[in-house]
Amino acid sequence: MTSNSPAPRGMYFEDFEIGQALQTGRRTITATDIVNFACLSGDFNEVHTNHEYCKTTAFGEPIAHGTLVFAVAAGLNYASGINDGTLIAFLGMDKWRMKIPVKHGDTIFVRSKVIAKRETRHADRGVITFARTFINQHGQEVQEMEITIMYKRRPS
Repeated sequence: MTSNSPAPRGMYFEDFEIGQALQTGRRTITATDIVNFACLSGDFNEVHTNHEYCKTTAFGEPIAHGTLVFAVAAGLNYASGINDGTLIAFLGMDKWRMKIPVKHGDTIFVRSKVIAKRETRHADRGVITFARTFINQHGQEVQEMEITIMYKRRPS
């Protein structure tokens, strides 16, 4: 019996090497993104939604939710094809830091470096840990984290 599903375009466990660097495309965060994320999440904190209040802060204007930036980064990673059809599970995130705020009009991309790779007791999968940095249009690091993902192994 043959499958009608297209072959995965993502990277398999064997395709990753310690020290390997990967980079996504770019996406601009809009004011609409910030408002829609506040509606979706229910997080209407004034630092994200109140222009007059934000004028009294160091930011001067509303800033994107940290989790919005993370969600956009996840989409950028998917769009890159790295995880398409080969990611089994997101296992965890460590050392997540917000370094500078992201505002509407900022354009971000993701740079990932493979920092760990381990086989599992299951022959069909393995685990990769990345040091991941989200970078804006000025080359500034806006967020960083370590993220661990389980991938399919290449079929024999």
